[in-house]
Amino acid sequence: MATLPMAPHAAAISSFTTRPLYSPSSRSHRLLLARFFSAAPAPALAKGLRATASAVEVGGVKIAREDVVKEDDPTNNVPDTIFSKIGLQLHRRDNHPLGILKNTIYDYFDKNFTGQFDKFDDLCPLVSVKQNFDDVLVPSDHVSRSYNDTYYVDGQTVLRCHTSAHQAELLRDGHTHFLVTGDVYRRDSIDSTHYPVFHQMEGFCVFSPDEWSGSGMDGTAYAAAELKKTLEGLARHLFGAVEMRWVDTYFPFTNPSFELEIYFQDDWLEVLGCGVTEQEILKRNGRRDHVAWAFGLGLERLAMVLFDIPDIRLFWSNDKRFTSQFSEGKLGVKFKPFSKFPPCYKDMSFWINDAFTENNLCEVVRGIAGDLVEEVKLIDNFTNKKGMTSHCYRIAYRSMERSLTDEEINNLQLNVREAVKDKLKAELR
Repeated sequence: MATLPMAPHAAAISSFTTRPLYSPSSRSHRLLLARFFSAAPAPALAKGLRATASAVEVGGVKIAREDVVKEDDPTNNVPDTIFSKIGLQLHRRDNHPLGILKNTIYDYFDKNFTGQFDKFDDLCPLVSVKQNFDDVLVPSDHVSRSYNDTYYVDGQTVLRCHTSAHQAELLRDGHTHFLVTGDVYRRDSIDSTHYPVFHQMEGFCVFSPDEWSGSGMDGTAYAAAELKKTLEGLARHLFGAVEMRWVDTYFPFTNPSFELEIYFQDDWLEVLGCGVTEQEILKRNGRRDHVAWAFGLGLERLAMVLFDIPDIRLFWSNDKRFTSQFSEGKLGVKFKPFSKFPPCYKDMSFWINDAFTENNLCEVVRGIAGDLVEEVKLIDNFTNKKGMTSHCYRIAYRSMERSLTDEEINNLQLNVREAVKDKLKAELR
């Protein structure tokens, strides 16, 4: 099930959700955005950041740094901070909250659909633009295709922004029931629920005419009914006997489309998005006259709720005070905070230009401070009589593992200011 970017907070780590469509920037504008992240040398790593490996291996495919980070290619906008996450595969660690959640979902499908669903969790994240967008009917003017939202390796290759990028290939290979789990990549804002790399699971199930012919329903109605029954069972498996509701929505790749919400901890929580697969997708991939359902969910979003994890950066921590709290097969063990290090706030004001986007700013800040930056928030803006617009951003620095020194924070902020001036061509105030 395709999982596209959406508005902040409402489903920051959610899946199967879309932002409004818009007219994309011109090619020259997209290239300008890309050049922001290839024209200048990478800054020195902040203390505690992991050095980037020269090559990694995913699913038997060796991926070298130069295959992904191309400083001389104006169509490339992948920084070293993103390359450093490829191959870590948190979802394949059985003692990690994401691995525990993935395996719990596997258990549900193994118990209720024995031997039916093929599982894939080691597919290469480098995919073509066709796989990532065209194969799942993402419109040509959808915001997710822009350089501001997606990491482009080159003009025809991206880091997948949803696990649905593998859907068409698996259908063509003959798979009719499958679960795909993997790390996905999106340029995004910086706060406790947003991170440029997160993890998704997609489920897909195909039905032949024989399966619904005696049901008294047409194929679409039959697939929708089976979908809701399956996912209500999954929600009970994860959260217990909770109240549920279905919300009609829109996705380009399913019709009808739904979101499943549960009443949990005194509020309605979106669990996943889903729907009946558009017939065009099935026709293109050898399944004419069939119907299918698909769902997509964000592992971090659910794990933060189930394990009481307050900050998405913690999933990437190697601190034993974090990792030792979780054990294979134990879903919902509540995280116990191990530090109360205070944040340090630094404000920065500058005049923006026509090419400025907040995602570009966050990419610059994250490239320098890594996981030491907790939040980047717009706190003020105005336009003067000359038509120049000024933005003031407040940057919160905080480590989840140690206290930051004044000298360290001041150096980070100085480097951020210089990078904003040099890479974003912004005039500091």
